[in-house]
Amino acid sequence: MKARLNRLMGSDGKCFDVAIDHGFFNEPSFLAGIEDIRPAIQTVISAAPDAIQLPPGTAPLLQALPGKSKPSLVLRTDVANVYGKMLPRHLFSRMIEDPVGQAVRLDAACVVVNLLLLPNQPDLHEACIDNICRLKPLCNQAGMPLMVEPLVMQSNEKAGGYMVDGDLNKILPLVRQAVELGADVIKADPCDDVSHYHKVIEVASGIPVLVRGGGKATDEEILKRTFDLMKQGASGIVYGRNVIQHPSPDRMTRALMAIVHEEASVTEAWCILNG
Repeated sequence: MKARLNRLMGSDGKCFDVAIDHGFFNEPSFLAGIEDIRPAIQTVISAAPDAIQLPPGTAPLLQALPGKSKPSLVLRTDVANVYGKMLPRHLFSRMIEDPVGQAVRLDAACVVVNLLLLPNQPDLHEACIDNICRLKPLCNQAGMPLMVEPLVMQSNEKAGGYMVDGDLNKILPLVRQAVELGADVIKADPCDDVSHYHKVIEVASGIPVLVRGGGKATDEEILKRTFDLMKQGASGIVYGRNVIQHPSPDRMTRALMAIVHEEASVTEAWCILNG
């Protein structure tokens, strides 16, 4: 397992994972910037992040590329139907078949699975726990690191669609639950007040925490937030739409890599982003 974690994280123990798994979730707004998935993946690869997060159907587009220097693969192992403006009558979080076997055959460095917490939806939360409980022993047997994504969401009707809840009092226990279920890496939301994010790092109890990007933000906001989160002790980031829906995904990737790995200032990252 350590060998695969070393492929995921840089030599400094930090990681920038670009999420391009949005097509998995049957939500049209998620497809912006990745309608033609091949060049979208290639553009991100050219900027050399540590990892790219993909589902089984498009992971081969990364792994078919020759050479040793391409980003590591983080394989998405579950699909849910919780991201629309209105929640459907029946909610699910379904894990793919033979998830670790597929990850091994695709030479993934890690697998990722959701731990969803929606208002008044305990059955969905239980389904996510069941997914993790089945996945963890399989990961242990294969030496495959398990990334758990504790995701606290607001009411879809209230927010007008998928929206994270930055309430620290909700994030902390869910992150700890992910740790107790056996996560090797945590992928967690930022809290409303980023200056308190060290509490998330603390409750993760030594498990590396990669911070989710969430919804679209301005360039200034995403660079400043990333800088502040790294200063709070995060081990890296997992950003999707703030990269793949950016006019220059490659330059945004390089700017964020500089913050994560080189402790670049916001001003330095801004200069990279703007050429």
